[in-house]
Amino acid sequence: MNKTAALVAPFAVLFVIAGRSNAVSQQPRPDAANAAPAPYTMTMGDMMNTLVQPRHAKLGLAGRATNWPLAAYALIEIRQAFAGITKAQPKFRGLPVAELVDAALGQPLNAVEAAIKQQDARKFAAAYAQLTQGCNACHQSVDHPFVVIKAPDASAFPNQDFNPGH
Repeated sequence: MNKTAALVAPFAVLFVIAGRSNAVSQQPRPDAANAAPAPYTMTMGDMMNTLVQPRHAKLGLAGRATNWPLAAYALIEIRQAFAGITKAQPKFRGLPVAELVDAALGQPLNAVEAAIKQQDARKFAAAYAQLTQGCNACHQSVDHPFVVIKAPDASAFPNQDFNPGH
């Protein structure tokens, strides 16, 4: 037995013993056996962090790389994310989410789409900056000025190549 195994073995035995004694002491309650798990409802922050923010970053990275097919796909994805969010949570802090999204992001998303169709990197950069400003304006309007979005300066996706073929 090597030194590492000799050091780890006693702890492994303790964990097994602790797990068995814990399992015996925590017999299921009769009412818990039939209880359905409580469904988890995503908060607005959850949806923004998991559905929108990564797509915003990927859109920016794809546009910077002039990978227009990927940018077009990321644009579709971010629009679909907002459509799903407006259905899942129609109001946030008493404000209509669909109207907030449309007012802050409608024109910038259309400008991004036009730049992608024209495959124009300068127009894309300007439109993407407007989109990012729209995100921050929306955050201001819902009393979240501390949530400041910016264009990505590095990829958070090390397992995705944004420059294929370049």
